[in-house]
Amino acid sequence: MVKRLAKPAGLGPAGGSLWDDITSEFPLPPHKLRILLDACREADLVDEMEAGRAGRPLEVKGSMGQPVAAPLVSELPKHRALVASLLGKLGLPDEVVEVKTKSSRRSESARAAARARWGSAGVSA
Repeated sequence: MVKRLAKPAGLGPAGGSLWDDITSEFPLPPHKLRILLDACREADLVDEMEAGRAGRPLEVKGSMGQPVAAPLVSELPKHRALVASLLGKLGLPDEVVEVKTKSSRRSESARAAARARWGSAGVSA
């Protein structure tokens, strides 16, 4: 256990929780604290985007009246991937740090299903 750092102003519930979870367990140098702060802000943005998408259609009309994916449908995976990428840059042990996003739980479920179907060869944890 390390001395808990003060939570930066402006973080929402997801980002604040992520900040507290990581900074209470791992001492990070300043450059990694900046990466963590960016990951926390992205985690908050993902939560806001998910809330904004709730109850809305997955498709909208495009410029020519054709059905196209709603903008948040294509943007959410990009931001989830960015959170995962930023957290990966911190170099923390995978078995200790759990990303608290729905996408990470789905990814774990998908990996478990792949291992069950194909065995552990070629599937990284």
